[in-house]
Amino acid sequence: MGALVEELGYPPDARLLIVNCDDLGSSRSANVAVYEALRHGLATSATLMVPCPWARDAAAQYRGEDVGVHLTLNSEWETYRWGPITHAPSLLDGDGGFPRTVQDTWDHADVDEVRRECRAQIERAILWGFDVTHLDSHMGTLQLRPEFFDVYLEMAVEFHLPLRMAPAAAESLIGFPYRRLAAEAGIVYTDHFVLCPVGAKRTVEKVLFELQPGVTEVYFHPALDTDELRSSHPDWAARVEDHQALCHDPGFADLVERSGAQLISYRPLRELQRSRT
Repeated sequence: MGALVEELGYPPDARLLIVNCDDLGSSRSANVAVYEALRHGLATSATLMVPCPWARDAAAQYRGEDVGVHLTLNSEWETYRWGPITHAPSLLDGDGGFPRTVQDTWDHADVDEVRRECRAQIERAILWGFDVTHLDSHMGTLQLRPEFFDVYLEMAVEFHLPLRMAPAAAESLIGFPYRRLAAEAGIVYTDHFVLCPVGAKRTVEKVLFELQPGVTEVYFHPALDTDELRSSHPDWAARVEDHQALCHDPGFADLVERSGAQLISYRPLRELQRSRT
């Protein structure tokens, strides 16, 4: 295979940037903000949390935007809970939802139940009308442990979808060659992936100053400032900042333009992957 940018039809020195919005479906506040960022802001892609209470509302607002599935096995907040859409006792923490921590999921989840739940989340998104473009993993649960990564990779192969992939530099820390395994399975993924906090503007600004050739993914968690968001998400202020950066900050938009980045979505990566089979 040639360089990813060349396979996508760009010069070898092109700097392509995917700006993803995580957590579509997590709240009404997120739904409105994410779609504004996709339709009128800098975002090029988003990922849907199918088990969340507001996911069906996100489906009702969908107009063909680039949306993947944010495969979800955790429910991290204290008072706002969601759980599996399948019968999956090992994916419940006894408090009305998925486990709050990644470690708890790893310690107790049955891999067959994980596989069934992930497949059901993707199938439900398709049933709701989403033209699913890619997969990623809420809190990285499926990416960072070999037996869970096997499910992650299996879903990508089964549904012919690209994956969000952790940075190559992290392989030695995580302990297995996930990028090589994905490539051998024919899965397309970005050249560079940037770990972004909620409230990602400063992190992404630094990336833009140092943007490398190839395809890079960054991500935000935009949401509107509402009572709903403030009561459910302790990090609400940073999510509001993400919305501001993507939709209402001309200085940030100018920085993206001056960086030489060409904004793309995940859909071309999906079409490239499917063209190879």
